[in-house]
Amino acid sequence: MTDETTKAGRATSFAASEKQSQSAYFRKNFPKQIGHRGYDFWLKPGGERLNLAPMIRTDAAAYFSERRITWHLAADHALSSQACCLNFLMPLAERPEVLSRLVSLALDIPQPQMLPVEAGPEGRPWYVAFEWIGGDYLNESRSAPKGAGSGGRTRGANCTSADACLAFKHQERRETLLIEWKYTERYGALLGPAGHGVRISRYENLAFAPEGPIRSDLGLSLTDFFYEPFYQLLRQQMLAFQMQKAREDGAERVRVLHIAPSANLALRKVTSPTLQRFGKDVFAVFRGLLQKPEDFVSRSTEALFRPLIDGLGPGDPWASYLDERYRFLIADTEARSA
Repeated sequence: MTDETTKAGRATSFAASEKQSQSAYFRKNFPKQIGHRGYDFWLKPGGERLNLAPMIRTDAAAYFSERRITWHLAADHALSSQACCLNFLMPLAERPEVLSRLVSLALDIPQPQMLPVEAGPEGRPWYVAFEWIGGDYLNESRSAPKGAGSGGRTRGANCTSADACLAFKHQERRETLLIEWKYTERYGALLGPAGHGVRISRYENLAFAPEGPIRSDLGLSLTDFFYEPFYQLLRQQMLAFQMQKAREDGAERVRVLHIAPSANLALRKVTSPTLQRFGKDVFAVFRGLLQKPEDFVSRSTEALFRPLIDGLGPGDPWASYLDERYRFLIADTEARSA
């Protein structure tokens, strides 16, 4: 068996293995609440809160309600990327010391001083914000649905949102880190042509240098990015670029951190035909297209969270929950030690 065959097998099996793992977790913990559409990894209507870590179920509901944040449609599905992100990061919203180590691991810098991003439930300072949209720098409010939130935009829907946002002080300057979270996603198809005109009118003058993050000397057009995950990566990077340009909240630097399981090889496929000439790994290709490649950082979920979990130990409720719920974190450790 060749290395390429092995990689292809892993790429197609990660989502399937996670369905099995999550089904086992749900059967053990919520046997009466599962079985929507006949699947053990899908909670019955009304059971969405069980998809979240026990320590955040109340705060998550309050936070999303107070901030008018939209829940994703698959909030009751075990493979929900939004639920996964919340389970890993929301329990740390009031634990800046753990977040500081996370940022240190992600950016390879000394542990920074974490800064509150916004108020959480009951006005408590939170060091992580979710479904962050920043200012309306990407011309998205003018075509947002009527009745949307501030500026015609709603956090989590109808505009560019970072799954999470962190703020910290490093080398005496304030920085912002936008986090894009992936779990079992895989992509391939061209975005629907019906929205091309809107996308071009919004972003065409914001994508390429000097007014945007993408190099202007490669002969690329905006439509070359109309394939996921490139389209999403581009919008996140444009948001970071404009936030830095505007010095939003005093940030002198704004970067994007992409987090995904290392075993999800299907996610790494270069889906845009035009961009395939730059390489075979979507994240390496995207980074190479930026005028400042260091503004995009891609890390595996295991590389960032395994050290935190091990450092806190099984007595920590958050660390214990992640190890029980997301078995790929342990599988990776076992594979490396074999």
